[in-house]
Amino acid sequence: MLTDIDDNLAARRENPWPLQRPAKAVGRGPLFGRSLAMRRVIVAIERLARSSASVVIIGESGTGKELVARTIHELSPRRAGPYVPINCAAIPESLMENELFGHERGAFTGADRHHQGCFEAANGGTLLLDEITEMKPELQAKLLRVIEEGRVRRVGGTTEIPLDVRVLAASNRDIEQAVRDGMLRTDLYYRLNVFTIQLPPLRERVEDLPQLIQVFIEHYGAQNQKSFIGADEECVKALQAHPWPGNVRQLRNVIERAVIICEGRTICTKDLPDLFRVVDTSAPGYIKMPLGSSLEAVEKEMILRTIEFTRGNKTRAAATLGVTVKTLYNKLELYGLGFNKTGASLYKIAAPNDSTIKTC
Repeated sequence: MLTDIDDNLAARRENPWPLQRPAKAVGRGPLFGRSLAMRRVIVAIERLARSSASVVIIGESGTGKELVARTIHELSPRRAGPYVPINCAAIPESLMENELFGHERGAFTGADRHHQGCFEAANGGTLLLDEITEMKPELQAKLLRVIEEGRVRRVGGTTEIPLDVRVLAASNRDIEQAVRDGMLRTDLYYRLNVFTIQLPPLRERVEDLPQLIQVFIEHYGAQNQKSFIGADEECVKALQAHPWPGNVRQLRNVIERAVIICEGRTICTKDLPDLFRVVDTSAPGYIKMPLGSSLEAVEKEMILRTIEFTRGNKTRAAATLGVTVKTLYNKLELYGLGFNKTGASLYKIAAPNDSTIKTC
């Protein structure tokens, strides 16, 4: 992530949305934000879009990695050229080389004409390699050679075609961990990672939710030929209280559903899925702590209640809390809520509205 952008952030406070939504990205989620995390992303995009350097975009599924890539392209000098995204996880390994580099007629059975690969299709523009860590290492070596040499040879071909392509890569994995695990070649990582943009999950930019909600309401309202004022306060609070494991993509789908079933001009909690309708903090599913409680006590209670909420599923509890499973286990050990050698829990949680005890 770019680290030298803080000098620009003060200038953004009066205009927190410096990037307009690219026309082609309608329905993919607007790229703006009042949160510090998103303002950092926006400033980083503005800076590096003017160059031709490679960029690695990292973020959880649904945070808008493809939108960031498209925005970089549309703000760059290459905006008149093609923008070609390819999802490395969605293409079978046997077809990936053909999709990337193309093939000549007669290269294999069924190749009755030549095929232009993604690199050729993106010539003069930008190529996004989405989910780059899902590409097999053998093909990564060929990919590195094409990027380094700026030339591509089609499968079955003998001539090399010169290229002028800016390569962007994206992943929802911890990219450095993927390198350590052998999922991404070290040499390819260093070639691609001129700049890194880390997209924050939606739960870390809750202050952006009101604007995101309004934008989606307006978009899907127009799409469904409905006129809306917006969402009421209770509805917004309910949406802000959600952990959003699916991030902006999930929010978009929830708002689209609400717009379709809403009978008035204001989205209310009754228009949301059942999961969002309980907003009374005295109801089950919420935690009330007295003022004066220590941070340690609050954190401990939050962890215990979340594990209770997920019925003992530590992986889901970690995702809900926004931490890794390793961090969750470290916290459990820190607070003396550890596990025995067989993995069984050594702590117990009182069941809600019941005098019985649940072991997780």
